[in-house]
Amino acid sequence: MITTVKDQKKYEEFISKHYKSHFMQSPMWSNVKDNWKNEIIVSEDEDGNIRGTLSILIRKVPVFKSTLMYAPRGPVCDIDDEETLRELIEGAKQKAKEYKSYVLKIDPDVEAENEAFVAMAKKMGFKFKNASKNFEGIQPRFVFRLDVKDKTEDELMEIFHSKTRYNIRLAVRKGVEVSVGTREDLKTFHDIMVVTGTRDEFVVRTLEYFEKMYDCMAPDNLRLYLAKYDGKIVAGTLAILYGNKVWYLYGASSNEYRNVMPNYLLQLEMIKWALENKCDIYDFRGISGDIDESNPLYGLYRFKKGFNGKFTEFVGEMDYVFSPFMYFMVEHGEKIYRELRKKIYLLRGQK
Repeated sequence: MITTVKDQKKYEEFISKHYKSHFMQSPMWSNVKDNWKNEIIVSEDEDGNIRGTLSILIRKVPVFKSTLMYAPRGPVCDIDDEETLRELIEGAKQKAKEYKSYVLKIDPDVEAENEAFVAMAKKMGFKFKNASKNFEGIQPRFVFRLDVKDKTEDELMEIFHSKTRYNIRLAVRKGVEVSVGTREDLKTFHDIMVVTGTRDEFVVRTLEYFEKMYDCMAPDNLRLYLAKYDGKIVAGTLAILYGNKVWYLYGASSNEYRNVMPNYLLQLEMIKWALENKCDIYDFRGISGDIDESNPLYGLYRFKKGFNGKFTEFVGEMDYVFSPFMYFMVEHGEKIYRELRKKIYLLRGQK
């Protein structure tokens, strides 16, 4: 049975406790994304128990009268339950008519090796966009995930590669100190993010965006970690706790003092947050799927690999197309726009 959220407490309890819980499907994340319209599809059994949910963000497409529907890391349900998945998609179809949407995009928390899910989704009519190796999609298709369930800090340290353990201890010996920052520290963090973005050639979110995230999710579900050396903040990270996972969402480091390895100590502190909350998974988030050493992104892969998590490939973006013509027009225009925006941003950064 498809329905809307009637009991908010019951809905949030289902989302947060489900093994497929994800912060991007939470009510908090829809508050962060308040420039999008939010609709929530719920599937219930005959007794009124929730068995699946799909939180959809909806945005108008510039120039055209259509909208885009996007359910980041949704749905939250037993991903092998075809009946529930069909109900959730049917509910999304009804909303698509209401909002004149040309597509429903999802990028579920489902590993690529799950061939049964892929076959089921294709049978439903989804189009897979899984050719990307780097960061071409909305969410990263490749991540490292560390199993922290019932582990201790000492046990995890033994799992880490020897060089990673050495760098963590080096940071401690050199006097690097990690603390949890406040909202007022976001300005310093953002300044370092701009430096990082210029160095590594990626577009940085605005300070206002980070402040909104903080206001909607901190302190219980979001932490700003700061690494200080020689009296200066030299690196920082943003981590999110939700359900049974902690995610490393953003990281920044200055061009100075990188030799004292502050980023390694920051990772350990975020992992410890996951242990304190008895999480199952610590998610290092995005890496490239192209692990050739000639890839400019190989350094990011090598850094995260040192913590010995599982190299995880998701099924990638799945599109349920309602209007093929609009889909072709918008998808090609969006790609050109993103590339142009990145070039302009990097030119400004160089100046």
